[in-house]
Amino acid sequence: MKCRFCDTLLDDPELDNVFLDLGTAPPSNAYLSREMLSAPELYFPLKLHTCPQCLLVQIDELQAHTALFSADYAYFSSYSRSWLEHAERYVADATTRLGLDGDSFVVEIASNDGYLLQYMAARGIPCLGVEPAAGTAEVARARGIETIVEFFGAGLAHRLSRQRRRADLIIANNVLAHVPDLNDFVAGIAELLDGQGIATIEFPHLQQLVTQRQFDTVYHEHFSYFSLHVLRAVLAAHGLRICDVETLSTHGGSLRVWAAHNASHHRATPAVAAILAGEASAGMLEMDYYRGFQLQADAVKNDLLAFLLQARRDGLKVGGYGAAAKGNTLLNYAGVRPDLLSYVVDASPHKQGRYLPGSRIPIVAEQHLRAQQPDLVLILPWNLREEITTQLSYVRTWGGRFATAIPNMEID
Repeated sequence: MKCRFCDTLLDDPELDNVFLDLGTAPPSNAYLSREMLSAPELYFPLKLHTCPQCLLVQIDELQAHTALFSADYAYFSSYSRSWLEHAERYVADATTRLGLDGDSFVVEIASNDGYLLQYMAARGIPCLGVEPAAGTAEVARARGIETIVEFFGAGLAHRLSRQRRRADLIIANNVLAHVPDLNDFVAGIAELLDGQGIATIEFPHLQQLVTQRQFDTVYHEHFSYFSLHVLRAVLAAHGLRICDVETLSTHGGSLRVWAAHNASHHRATPAVAAILAGEASAGMLEMDYYRGFQLQADAVKNDLLAFLLQARRDGLKVGGYGAAAKGNTLLNYAGVRPDLLSYVVDASPHKQGRYLPGSRIPIVAEQHLRAQQPDLVLILPWNLREEITTQLSYVRTWGGRFATAIPNMEID
């Protein structure tokens, strides 16, 4: 195993560079049909290493990314109201900030079901989505969003820049972690981006993952985990530099980077130096920072099991909410099965009627929650806790309470 950025050897047994080892698990978005329950599942190691040279935290690529993002990929961005609002605010901000209009050209990489580009199109701004999962791409096309079903990289970027034009804005929201060939991907951004264009990249901040014990964001689709220092080095290797950075509350704490070509007129804001200084102060430039996180993950796992076992002893009914990939990581690492959590509710009809990978817990529609009236609802996508508790406020009418496991086991 070599670092996907700098090619440093990572799996030398003499290196003390294991960031996290979650054993083995099936891919977190490989939801099962009823027919698949009688067949075996493929499990893959789920172990992260820290590169001692460049400090990129990463997983070994043990399954082809083409299999992870197949036609039946079940994540659709539009089923989260808060995520749609986040996208709409971003479009309004970027349009004003960059002066985008009918003569501009915007490309979103990993555009999913058109959740964001629909707001660009509504403003009359020409846009193109690049989305490797055929199912979500078809939903985007039905919304009138032109979408290419392909993985993004330098080859596709070269074709697009020759066939059309280079982009004034490239959007890459929560996709950088999903890229196995990191250098090819960033080289593609540099190729497709206009000389004075801007690329915005949103990603969960590794510093937040560590401080908030967010180990459940680790799964096979996430190949890399970034600090701003590491991303700055990756961009610089391809002639790009960071002009601005924003802190976001999404996904438990993210960064939005605004990047441009080295020769562009864009200047860096003080926010860039401030985030970099904060990372350095926290110790993120030293290997010691990346050791010891295993103990934090184990504490979360043990607290969740204690909660579920005590609820069963007390005769309480527990239901889950949110068939999210992060929940699958948590449940599988903790060894939770239907005897401790008999169902998980999800708003997406694309997941309802299926079963969670590994745990094989059934995914049901919200009316099941109303019918069962559980004493406790375990919210698996903890980053959407406020949205979900508001949506399910009726649970409190029968005395039901809500619980989350990360960063700590909390019941309200």
